[in-house]
Amino acid sequence: MDRRCPQAAAIRSPASSGAVTIDGVLLTVTTTHRPATDLGYLLVKHPGKVHAFDMPTGTAYVMYPEATADRCTAALLLDVDPQRLRARADTFELGQYVNDRPYAASSLLASALAKVFRTALRGASKDRPELAAEAIPLEIRVPVLRGGAELVTRLFGPLGWTVTATPIPLEAELGGDSRYVDLTLTGTLRLAAALNHLYVLLPVLDDGKHYWVAPDEIEKLLRSGAGWLADHPAKVLIARRYLAHRKSLATTALELLDADQPVTEEEAELPVARKAPLAGQRRDAVLAALAEVGATRVLDLGCGPGALLAALLEDPRFTEIVGADVSARALEQAARRLRLERLPQRQRDRIRLIQTALTYHDERLGGYDAAVLMEVIEHVDLPRLPALEAGVFGRARPGAVVVTTPNVEYNVHYPGLTGMRHSDHRFEWTRAQFAAWAAGVAQRYGYSVTIRGVGDPDQTTGAPTQLALFTRTAAATGPATASPHPAATAREATAEMTNETSTEVTA
Repeated sequence: MDRRCPQAAAIRSPASSGAVTIDGVLLTVTTTHRPATDLGYLLVKHPGKVHAFDMPTGTAYVMYPEATADRCTAALLLDVDPQRLRARADTFELGQYVNDRPYAASSLLASALAKVFRTALRGASKDRPELAAEAIPLEIRVPVLRGGAELVTRLFGPLGWTVTATPIPLEAELGGDSRYVDLTLTGTLRLAAALNHLYVLLPVLDDGKHYWVAPDEIEKLLRSGAGWLADHPAKVLIARRYLAHRKSLATTALELLDADQPVTEEEAELPVARKAPLAGQRRDAVLAALAEVGATRVLDLGCGPGALLAALLEDPRFTEIVGADVSARALEQAARRLRLERLPQRQRDRIRLIQTALTYHDERLGGYDAAVLMEVIEHVDLPRLPALEAGVFGRARPGAVVVTTPNVEYNVHYPGLTGMRHSDHRFEWTRAQFAAWAAGVAQRYGYSVTIRGVGDPDQTTGAPTQLALFTRTAAATGPATASPHPAATAREATAEMTNETSTEVTA
């Protein structure tokens, strides 16, 4: 046990033949919804096993200290390796040898949560989809959290939680309380909502991140904050801290959250960005491509919480707009973002949201002028990419397809970024790899293609985002079903990420 903090985690799992005792950063999720062991289905982690996940700064474990029909607790334990932490160039400015990273909740724990519970964060569940959409009784405990009781209550209270934040006392000879609290949250919420609250607010309370905050962090904030952040009374503080006090990024995030609401006095203090953030440049480039092909009926495939849909709806040139996503939660977030229930009927008739998987045939996707895959393909496992190609280019066959994806070559311009730009990315391609993939798709499915950069380009590495505009020219020559991926060189050069693949730990 870490003597600096009596709340440092030590946990026993009934799943093992003996005790599994590890000091580290701890978060527990408990439910009394019957049968409580269905929590394992929602988290996609079997209660009868101990799961381990390799992290850049240590190892994350998931185990169940209790698992009965009446009460079930899942524990996420992050065992931080101080040597790995010191070795990372993007470790933020704390003492390299004396710091609270091995036991206090921070962005390290938030990153582990995003990797380990990726499916649950999206609100998806293959085995219990109805339960994933249902509010259930939850108790969440974070034994060591920086920020103070007042701020913790200010952040979690408006979200429907009953907050118990007990200050952790200093050692007896020092007297008084430390800046840490032992946090317990109780409430009846959807598990996905609860996890997204934690994903955003843990780094906000710690007021720091262990990695470089790039413009793409805006999209993470909007995605995880969809449905609650726009109405949160502390949204300005949340945006500023989550985005590491980069004022231009916070300005953009707040504008996207509340484009149609008056700016408050506090928000007015944030300066306007000198140049448009990448998210805005990407959106504008997609809109320009759609205008270029004269599209009026448009599919936003993998629409997520609706950032592009909002821009499409504002442009009267687009007379029919369909947002499609596999995640019901994402579609709910998009509906809230667009305020569909408040739209005039004439506007409401222009847009609809549908749940569908892009790797399967869906007749509702056929017959449109254009389809957009904006920052979508890199979230698809490479072996599944041919199925997506067949579904979009081979069966839906819109007149044009706009695809954007990160240019991995540009990543060198993000100081401290040592991996991919997002923990959910399965791959990121060079310009040559993307061009080879696009040319192959165009040839197989009867399209021509042009490729351009998006964002401020560098002479050596190119632009941060790459965009392909496909225009249909002939009948498809390739199969309408999934086939082996032709771009073998791209696959070999790209490391696949399988975020929820774990190894079983035996005691």
